[in-house]
Amino acid sequence: MVSTIVRVGTASFAETPPGGTLEWHTAPVRQLVVTLSGTLEFETRDGERFVLRPGDVLLAEDTLGHGHSWRLIDDAPWRRLYVVLDEHADVPFGAVPR
Repeated sequence: MVSTIVRVGTASFAETPPGGTLEWHTAPVRQLVVTLSGTLEFETRDGERFVLRPGDVLLAEDTLGHGHSWRLIDDAPWRRLYVVLDEHADVPFGAVPR
């Protein structure tokens, strides 16, 4: 199955060394975050915790409010692709329970 076209703005890559963490923060823009390597525990201010692994895609849209935090939980760097969405882009998927 192939989705409809998702309108995007820019894409960029980032890397955090093993052991990295980032305390509470909001997403700078509505974006997709594609984990390429590394495994991290992600926590929302609502107390929801989940693990992101290589191949997982996170829709980060908590640009206001209390945000989220994360920490790497394996020995690999967290390499990721940020895909900034156009303002009104529809994302054709939802959360998948593990």
